[in-house]
Amino acid sequence: MTTSLTQPAPADDEQGRLAALRQLEILDTEPEEPFENVVSLVRTVLGVPIATVTLVDEDRQWFKARRGLDVSETPRDVSFCTHAIRQSEPFLVSDAQVHPLFAENPLVLGEPGIRSYAGIPLQTAEGFNVGTLCAIDVQPREFTEAEVALLSNFARIVVNEFELRRIAQRDQLTGALTRRGFLEMARHEIGRFRRYGRPSCLLLVDIDFFKQVNDTYGHPAGDAALKALAETVTLAKRPVDLLGRLGGEEFAVLLPETEAPDAFWAAERFRQAIEDRVIELADGRTVAVTASFGIAPLTDTVTSVEDWLSRADEPLYAAKHAGRNRCVVGGSS
Repeated sequence: MTTSLTQPAPADDEQGRLAALRQLEILDTEPEEPFENVVSLVRTVLGVPIATVTLVDEDRQWFKARRGLDVSETPRDVSFCTHAIRQSEPFLVSDAQVHPLFAENPLVLGEPGIRSYAGIPLQTAEGFNVGTLCAIDVQPREFTEAEVALLSNFARIVVNEFELRRIAQRDQLTGALTRRGFLEMARHEIGRFRRYGRPSCLLLVDIDFFKQVNDTYGHPAGDAALKALAETVTLAKRPVDLLGRLGGEEFAVLLPETEAPDAFWAAERFRQAIEDRVIELADGRTVAVTASFGIAPLTDTVTSVEDWLSRADEPLYAAKHAGRNRCVVGGSS
């Protein structure tokens, strides 16, 4: 029994799986009603004390929604779910105390005292298992075929909600993240930096002389320029990078796992691709635009997302003041 008709991605493509998880833009977000409703239903319908929507990150499992658990995450190396995501079939454990993988597991020997487990992989449209929908009991239990079928149906609802949530955070014109969605992901990246010390950079991008494009060619041309920039950057960026539209002609790009020198060359690649693109208008005319980039590395002194944006805004202003169509790296202090 599978939860999706999608061809599963290779089970050993962990980097691809993590990239797919990042693209959901959901880790460390606040509780949301659709997911809360699902775990409540699972607990009621299956009669289990614990139910979770679990996302398996690089070294932890994080609960997007949970019932019957007091913690929001646990280390990945003790999680049942890290085993569940390695297959497309439901992962069932009838008695963890006698199971060779879990008999010595601290989640079995201590709180919450897991004895039986049913986990349905949450598979994205690209075929990656990013987590599981779990039903957990503190008593030994054989989950029936009907119960597993119900849990699989609930898992499909969770995956659909992932996609609906992603669509809701997208700018309708360009497909980039909305300002709200992007800032949420930037906050997550700051949290990841504080937890693990991993490098990250923020790019602010502004279309040069955008008002002139609108005044000369009309607002449909301006819309075409915005769409073209978003498409160009999307094609040039890595899967883990995130593009957001902050408002008007201003965009931002989040570059995880990137030091300032590499961020500069990534910005240069984006800038050149934007400059080289010829935008075809509906009336047959063509227009070309350029963009300026401000680059800010994430450091210990960055206090908030707003602070990080401000640090990228300074080099963006410098790029425009120096003649536009260029990339400038801000200070790292």
